[in-house]
Amino acid sequence: MQAAILLAAIALTATPEHLHWTVDDTKREALVYAPRGKTTEPAPLVFVFHGHGGSSKNADRSFHLEDVWPEAIVVYPQGLNTPTRIDPQGKRPGWQISAGAQDDRDLKLFDDMLATIKEKYRVDENRIYATGHSNGAIFTYLLWSTHPDLFAAVAPSSAPRGQVELSKPLPVFHVAGVQDRIAPFALQQATLADVRKLNGCSDKGTEWAPGCTSYPSKAGTPLVAFIHPGGHVFPKEAPALIVRFFQEHARDVAADSRPR
Repeated sequence: MQAAILLAAIALTATPEHLHWTVDDTKREALVYAPRGKTTEPAPLVFVFHGHGGSSKNADRSFHLEDVWPEAIVVYPQGLNTPTRIDPQGKRPGWQISAGAQDDRDLKLFDDMLATIKEKYRVDENRIYATGHSNGAIFTYLLWSTHPDLFAAVAPSSAPRGQVELSKPLPVFHVAGVQDRIAPFALQQATLADVRKLNGCSDKGTEWAPGCTSYPSKAGTPLVAFIHPGGHVFPKEAPALIVRFFQEHARDVAADSRPR
């Protein structure tokens, strides 16, 4: 009996596939989790980007979205060494923070990953999402900017939008710590104000979950702000809240087809 239980537990344990790409002669990689069990339905697709100095494995341990949302395809890409304000020599891995930076190597990787995942798995085109922490959050904002008609929602954590210009409303779940010294809370508050304005959100928020305030939008593009008392960290409660938010939002194809 114990052996049978052990085998069942092993069978239910998610195991990632290591996928590889060559982008401008540079080898790139990602950990990819496919939905568990047999299904004929197209699956949601979530891209998760680690922070500067992190890794795909670190992001997997922190977000573990494949555990929270086993019906989804979850992709954890690996960044390359990238110069930043706190790492000017670029000794640690991260992501470009603006269009054109590093010859758009990470935007090219994203496009290649998306094409491969669509070829390899059945993807629900109306349920594609991106999330990330710190430098990965800025890249999430950049993806929203450069792929305005792709995502159903995004969930940046612990970063302002930086130099990224946003033009199309999108449901957003943003995580911020009031004691953040790396991505100052005041800068993140400014980003939240910009998002509320772009999304046409109400200035009055309501509780969506403990610590989370929802700013509704008549256009169906709300902002939920998860403000926690800590610093530059990814709270343990965040994965389940992000998944809940993503599950509440699918891309509005009818709205995308309307003239702007």
